[in-house]
Parts: sequence; C-alpha cells; structure tokens
Amino acid sequence: MPTKRVQLGLVLLYSGLLTAMSSSAYGADDKIIKKGQQLYNQNCSVCHQADAIGKPGFAPSLTNPELLSISSDKFFEGTIRDGRVGTGMPPFSHLGRKNIKAIVAFLKSHAKLPNRSKEVAAQPDSHGDERLGKQWFDDICSTCHGENGDGYAAGSTGTAIGKAGFQSKVSDGFIRETIKHGRSNTRMLGFSDSTGLANLSDQEIDDVISYMRTLVK
Repeated sequence: MPTKRVQLGLVLLYSGLLTAMSSSAYGADDKIIKKGQQLYNQNCSVCHQADAIGKPGFAPSLTNPELLSISSDKFFEGTIRDGRVGTGMPPFSHLGRKNIKAIVAFLKSHAKLPNRSKEVAAQPDSHGDERLGKQWFDDICSTCHGENGDGYAAGSTGTAIGKAGFQSKVSDGFIRETIKHGRSNTRMLGFSDSTGLANLSDQEIDDVISYMRTLVK
C-alpha cells in the first residue's frame, strides 16, 4: 500500500497532467479560433463586415445570438462550402474542410445563448395549409424577402428564404424558431405573442412554412 507521501505525489502528478491537458486543449481552441478569424477577414468580411454583423440588403449577420443558438456547425459549414446559388454568396469549397471548420469556430465563439441546434432540428415537420400560408407570406414575409423569397436579388432587404441553397440546409424547426422569435438587432422581428409584429399561432406559422417549401422549384 503506497505511503501518504507517495499518494500525495501521485495526486500532484495527476493534477499537473490534467492542468497541462486542459491548457493544451484551450490553447488549441484559441489557435483554431484565431485562424478562423484570419480566414474570415480574408474571405468573408468584405460582405459580412469586419465584426460579422452583416449589412441590411447586402449580407446577413453571422453573429446574431438567435442564429448562433439554433444553427449547427453543419449548417454553417455547408453554407460556406456550397454558397447560395442565385445569391451573392459564392461557394468557398476551395478553402478545404479544415479551414471552413476554423471559420465556423470563429463565428461560434460569438455565441451568447445556449446551443439549441439539436433540439430545434428534432422538432416535427410542419403540416400546414400552404394556401393559408401563402396569404400570410404575401402579406408579411414578402415585404422584406420578396414575392418569391428571392431576397436581395429582388431588391429586398431580407434574405433569400425561397432559394434551394437556404431551404435545403434548414429544418422546419429552424424556420419555425426564426419566425417565432426573430433575430435581435436585425430587421427580422418575431411574429409570435403580443410583442411580435403579428401574433401568429403555431398552426399559422406551420402554414407559412408549408407554403415556403413550395417556393423552391
């Protein structure tokens, strides 16, 4: 049986190893984030601004708290890799997977809210009435996102929510949460409860989502 001195030595050794491992891990994270910031400045800041806050009518905010909370790493990685066909967002697949992940790590380092991406992705698909959804979309959504959800390309101030590049990468839960709660410090306000621009019910929001899904041809 080890003596108390040996036991103390083992504890100190184990503690030192843990500290070294933790420091190494945090150092690696910081290094990746710093690399991501450099890549962001070189490739993304020209449109999304130096602080990634975006520019209305030109490029969306990438550091919005609500966006970061409901978006998975896969969502960001796929968007950066593939771009958004029919918009001003080109593909950056030439950067390679490692560099794209570093940019995502930099963006995610701005997160202020809990990560709810898995919870949101697990929400059920919408089963709404697209005919009723069209009425809401035409009256509310089209004023910012365009008649067919074409976004900036149609001279609108909102993003291209009707394009395949967006819809193929988001779940109904992602759209549902965005409609309900909006995006703080942007022009996308929430449309749920008495504080929203319109107090849409859960069913009415699902109607809108069902119609939105028909916009992709």
